[in-house]
Amino acid sequence: MKQTEKVIIISAPSGAGKTTIVKYILQKFALFEFSVSVTTRKPRIGEVNGTDYYFVNKEEFEQLIIENKLIEKEEVYEGLYYGTLKSEIERIWNAKKLVIFEVDVMGGLNLKRYFKEKALSIFIMPPSIDILKQRLLDRKSETDETLKSRLKKAEYELQFAKEFDSIIINDNLSLAIKDIEKVINQFVK
Repeated sequence: MKQTEKVIIISAPSGAGKTTIVKYILQKFALFEFSVSVTTRKPRIGEVNGTDYYFVNKEEFEQLIIENKLIEKEEVYEGLYYGTLKSEIERIWNAKKLVIFEVDVMGGLNLKRYFKEKALSIFIMPPSIDILKQRLLDRKSETDETLKSRLKKAEYELQFAKEFDSIIINDNLSLAIKDIEKVINQFVK
């Protein structure tokens, strides 16, 4: 296996800190490049199409499926689809970089099955559901309905943590980052 044909999969329930951790990894490790996922959800304030996600409508997403352009796809929340584009992996590997994914838990498991030994899967564990709820509230982007949905989904997703190669508890961000650095350094050597 070529050194540059490896992938790091960062998965967690919504609000566990995966975006913050992935941004740190991208700053710390020059050999990684972010795989931009495609989604049917609307952009949040500050998100940029083609940088944070490729934002498409449901019909465009269905066309990507028909054309076999996705490695994996998932209906993460009712009516909201996310997927991983094959072209993103090719683009990153052609640039001689390692791929880093930031995906939901089921997407992470699907990617792990797809990439097998080329993948290191890391589950970011929130310290508790109560802390996760507070983090989601602090975003100020959740309605009562979406908050309930995310918390219910998080409780379900926590059951799959043991299927990942590594579990990092994000109770203290700087400690969690040190743990992730150690795991990543072992994998890329």
